[in-house]
Amino acid sequence: MLTLNELSSGWTIDNQTQLRKEFVFKSYLKTISFVNAIAWEANAQNHHPDLEVSFGKCVVKITTHDNGNTLSEKDFSLAKAIDRLQS
Repeated sequence: MLTLNELSSGWTIDNQTQLRKEFVFKSYLKTISFVNAIAWEANAQNHHPDLEVSFGKCVVKITTHDNGNTLSEKDFSLAKAIDRLQS
């Protein structure tokens, strides 16, 4: 299983149940473009994060809902794919 050390900086584990990271952008459109890219990746992986979107910021929270809201390999895999969207 992937670990937090294998993800980009900024990811944290909240309450041992979810991965969380805040992404900051210079404009609303860049934020929404990022959200749309996450949506495509999440759909491809059939693993959908919770997103909090505001002007210039997107907070991503990932947990495995169908596993009792615990962390699983799917969470780390999606986080790693989201990291690649930023590079």
